[in-house]
Amino acid sequence: MKKIIFPLISMASLFAFASPANAAWYEVTGTASIVSSTDSARLHALEDAVYKAVDFAGGDIGNISNITALLSTDRREYQFTNNEIRYIEVEQARSYGNEMRVKIRIDIYPSATGCHIGQYKKTLLFSKIDIASQQQAVMGQIYDLGTDFSKILSRQFELDSHSFVSLGQTPYAINDNTPQRVEMIAQDTGAQYIIHGEITDLSATIMQSNLSQYSINRQFALDMKVYDGKTGSSVMEKTYREEAIWPFDRTSQVDTSTSRFWTSSYGEMLRRVSRNIMLDMESKMACKMTLPEVVARFDNTVSISLGRIHGVHEGDKLVLWHTGSFIDQRGIPRAKVSRSDVTLTVSRVYDHDAEAKIDQPDLASSVQIGDVMNKVLTDNFSN
Repeated sequence: MKKIIFPLISMASLFAFASPANAAWYEVTGTASIVSSTDSARLHALEDAVYKAVDFAGGDIGNISNITALLSTDRREYQFTNNEIRYIEVEQARSYGNEMRVKIRIDIYPSATGCHIGQYKKTLLFSKIDIASQQQAVMGQIYDLGTDFSKILSRQFELDSHSFVSLGQTPYAINDNTPQRVEMIAQDTGAQYIIHGEITDLSATIMQSNLSQYSINRQFALDMKVYDGKTGSSVMEKTYREEAIWPFDRTSQVDTSTSRFWTSSYGEMLRRVSRNIMLDMESKMACKMTLPEVVARFDNTVSISLGRIHGVHEGDKLVLWHTGSFIDQRGIPRAKVSRSDVTLTVSRVYDHDAEAKIDQPDLASSVQIGDVMNKVLTDNFSN
């Protein structure tokens, strides 16, 4: 069913439009399948409605993760402080067959100072997602689910993320014991972060209503880790667990790359998990510094690893940081960055890279391939 989002102008929003905050009321309906209980379906539908409204309003979708725990209480009204989302009123929550629909009115104050506004977008790569127990994938023969879920996850970031640019997938497996492999993959692909996951639960429970009718509830649990491409170390990890109705026959072979699978109740749940992963990344990683890297130097001009799709604009001011490494007292190699006196101005921008002029020609010889930069606000550049 086609879903429509539109601003609902009220007296409160008329006053709000007169203020610099530029707030507005939005009316939107969210949906979710009913699996274990109507309470969990209501929460998922409410989260769906909030996401649609914030994304439509141009707000910081990373704020949604900060209020999810509060939405789990069954209330008609929710009020928040220190958040772009100020107020939510649940106008209607009804079930239609196996689907829950929640209609809300939401008051949003989009901020012009969110991390996704001032930062360049970060590059993100997805590694192979493994299935811990192949035996649990026998029903439906969904042995390729990890690979296909990785593609859906990459697509989720590609279409909806405010702070990240997806570089697609790499076939190589990584873990905590392979930091050098993480660094090599990141260097080859230009990824600032690499996401790895392992599916730990695909078990199913058959609910028999009579001799001829039954339904299947199937679990999905994913351990996710995010690795820093510069150091190879884990910087974020979280476990996601959901369940949904498995609408396919127990003996059928299911192709997890088809729209038939991804539009099913189980596929819908997986798409919700992929969105939650994106929202958690937006919440926890959006404010991390984005570091374009020097990939080439010609006299007083350097080529950098970020471009138009990452938010780079002609005239942007950059501060250079020299990169290096050292061996600590335990014999462990450590990365090191040190701020330099070199500043640069972006002179040309392409889709995936850009050129920048070194503002101090006498310091050009100190700029090396692999050095990184951070964007500074023009207003603060002279400070």
